[in-house]
Amino acid sequence: MDVDTRLLRYFIAVAEEGTLTRAAERLFVSQPALTKQIKQLEALLGVRLFTRSRAGMTLTEPGRALAARAPELLAGWDQMLREARSAAGREARVLRVGSVASAANEATQDIIAAFARRRPGWRVDMRQASWSNPTAGLADGDVDVALLRLPFPGQEKLRVETLFTEDRWVALPSSHRFAAREVISFRDLWDEPFVAAPPESGRWRDYWLAADERDGHPVRVGAVTDQPDDWLSAIANGYGVALAPASSARFYARPGVVYRPVSGVSPSRAAVAWRPADDANPVVQDFVRSCLDMGPFQNSPSRGGASSLAMGRPE
Repeated sequence: MDVDTRLLRYFIAVAEEGTLTRAAERLFVSQPALTKQIKQLEALLGVRLFTRSRAGMTLTEPGRALAARAPELLAGWDQMLREARSAAGREARVLRVGSVASAANEATQDIIAAFARRRPGWRVDMRQASWSNPTAGLADGDVDVALLRLPFPGQEKLRVETLFTEDRWVALPSSHRFAAREVISFRDLWDEPFVAAPPESGRWRDYWLAADERDGHPVRVGAVTDQPDDWLSAIANGYGVALAPASSARFYARPGVVYRPVSGVSPSRAAVAWRPADDANPVVQDFVRSCLDMGPFQNSPSRGGASSLAMGRPE
């Protein structure tokens, strides 16, 4: 008998959350769809996994036995997939590098060139992820290393080295009443609707909403987007404003959208990240060293709100 690993992941979510409602929210599926999947798993196994009541979902004895082993089983499967994909990359001499948005800005090309000098014959395969995947596939083993923005969910389980910082600016519709200001106080933006990343991006979404820097003032979400083009469209159409790295003014220039410096909000950090299991992987470590060798540019005084590494040139 074969069981889809997706069914086991759904089962674990219900077991851990204790209710179908919370589990469905965590998995971003509808409650009826989740109920159907749990019933399918029970039918495949021929056992009842939960006792259902108004209070929630209680594990039966067979359910407790499965819950005790399923996480380990899935972790082993995920590890096997990561190792297989990594082996395929080594055979093809390809390093898979994930990124979110503009990665390490203009320094990205210098990093790739430095890696090529260290690893002649190897190719870097850059893979840009959606904002609902703020580890850019690193957590799932889809990439070997990633250029990311901090913080992100699961960061504590990975190796992370900060490369540079740059100020956060705000992207506004060009018709916005603040668009002509040279600098905008973040406090003046508290009541504005914001264009947000999907909820599954967790800490990453909260950071770009500056949820912890509002003195408890609630966030208004005007739109949710998962890709830069949709994000820009939502802003240009007036659905909200958004915090962004200062470099977005260069990488994501668009008619109808203006970028302005913001005071009273902390800067953004760009980083290279990899899995602890790859501490001894010489190819991954060569890429990390290629990132860190940008040291002369690191944390240099900013120009126009962005670090000199972000600008791609030394002071």
